[in-house]
Amino acid sequence: MYNPPLMLLSTISGLPMLQLEQEIKRAVAAALDEDLGYHTALQGDITANLIPENHLAKATVICRQDAVIAGQAWVDEVFRQLGATVQVSWQVQDGDRVAANTTLFELSGPSRTLLTGERTALNFLQTLSATATTVAAYAKVLSGTNTKILDTRKTLPGMRAAQKYAVRCGGGVNHRMGLFDAFLIKENHILACGSITKAVATARKQHPDKQVEVEVENLAELEQGLAAGADILMLDNFSLADIKEAVKRNRGQAKLEVSGNVTLDTLPGLAQTGVNYISCGALTKDIRAIDLSLRITDNN
Repeated sequence: MYNPPLMLLSTISGLPMLQLEQEIKRAVAAALDEDLGYHTALQGDITANLIPENHLAKATVICRQDAVIAGQAWVDEVFRQLGATVQVSWQVQDGDRVAANTTLFELSGPSRTLLTGERTALNFLQTLSATATTVAAYAKVLSGTNTKILDTRKTLPGMRAAQKYAVRCGGGVNHRMGLFDAFLIKENHILACGSITKAVATARKQHPDKQVEVEVENLAELEQGLAAGADILMLDNFSLADIKEAVKRNRGQAKLEVSGNVTLDTLPGLAQTGVNYISCGALTKDIRAIDLSLRITDNN
């Protein structure tokens, strides 16, 4: 079976490789439980059990559109957890850009298991490949600039690690994994703490090893964030003119991130300002599943 490149597995922000492997197992187990009604495959897939237990088959999974592939470990884990001997032979790797009608992988094993695992496996692959494909489009626009495209926490529930992985496959960069691995001080945090200065100082005191980012809504707040010593300043819904002014005032002191109403059309102009990062929730939440199909090619 295919194992994802260690380079990709190890670069997801805030999540060590071992934890990602455990997360893959958890996500797949939850998806199979959902489909099988928390039963075993023998009890839960009443349609597949119409087929004799010793019946074998081969199948091919084809991508019906141009795409960037992500999710191989999740597919492999589906068939591993179903417990039967299924051979998964991949023709591509995560991060590969494929054309329509490309064969992604072939399956061989008990017919029951192939059919029981089909939908769960393809659900993971079509969703994660959709994320990777969307990110690749954004990353392509930024190619040749010093600006990186960042994901957000606007991920599908229960799929945070998976989608963060897919972002890497598409050529994007991960923002924080969750609330635990970096500070992101927003408007309501600032109000509750009393000021940007107080919020940053408290963050440094409580977790001196964590990155501190502050969301600012105008140039005055930018100045406060710089004075407070934030590592990153997020320019929230700044006009293009104000972004350029922010870069000028920053003078390389902090990393600058642009957020809000980011589209493929606005990317070039934003990157030309010289900001370090552009974050975009659409990378993970506004995706359309890649069209995949599984066809039985040998029915014994």
